[in-house]
Amino acid sequence: MSPAASDRYAYFEHDADIGLTGHGATLEEAFEAAAAGMFAIMTDLACVRRERTVKLEFEEADVELALVRWLNLLLATAREQRMVFAEFRLDRDGVVWRGAATGETWRGDHERGVEVKGATLTMLRVGQREGGWDARCVVDV
Repeated sequence: MSPAASDRYAYFEHDADIGLTGHGATLEEAFEAAAAGMFAIMTDLACVRRERTVKLEFEEADVELALVRWLNLLLATAREQRMVFAEFRLDRDGVVWRGAATGETWRGDHERGVEVKGATLTMLRVGQREGGWDARCVVDV
């Protein structure tokens, strides 16, 4: 399955893995979009029931490293709790990031895409552009 881009996230070519860029009006929205793009690689987000919300928190001063920490924390939490997430929320207060992910327990009838093993530092870039923010990295598949 080749994931489809949306107006919130896009994919870019990378030799062995998948490049991911989240777009948002704010930094936090770009991170939320990157999270949606990452989980869209694994399954069709439209089919994920919004049954349970998990809260997440981490500290990171560097916004680029924060993107990688956010995505990897989401993956670890999803694996730990055998869940798949489809909606994301993130707020920042200085170096403290507080977020939430909403989804359901993984079901056998979810369309299986490609497993994402983790977000990497490869091609990592977070920055402002005209009209908003972009948050980009390569995810290991």
